Amino acid sequence: MRKFFTSLFAFFISWFAGGLVALGLAIATDVQEEYILVFMASALVTIVVTIVFFVAQFFSNAPAIIDWLALCTIVLFVLVGLGLIGWTFSQPVDKRRWGGDLPIVAGLVLPGLATVLVHWLFVRWRVGRGLMNAQVNA
Repeated sequence: MRKFFTSLFAFFISWFAGGLVALGLAIATDVQEEYILVFMASALVTIVVTIVFFVAQFFSNAPAIIDWLALCTIVLFVLVGLGLIGWTFSQPVDKRRWGGDLPIVAGLVLPGLATVLVHWLFVRWRVGRGLMNAQVNA
């Protein structure tokens, strides 16, 4: 039951953090309705990260697996961001829209990174506390 509530609270906290980053980017870049995609992607990332970290809590060496998953997802988001920036640069010069493309790229990558970092910090903290309690009670 502890793992379920850990994942539930981490879901809401990380969704809030990712949403705040997306909202901050939307306000800073003065975007319009195209940012709906960013908010939908942020929710999808939160759901997927919650499921992955929930399953990771059931392994015997959960802290190591949680750290490894966090590192892999951060690397994945960095690679996706670099790929999207590369795709933006690969467009013909006359068709590049820096003002429209780069805020979306930042909106797809940065809220995901914030979501993963907050989720990892919360789950890792809770799993570490659970191990300490189990060692003290043993």
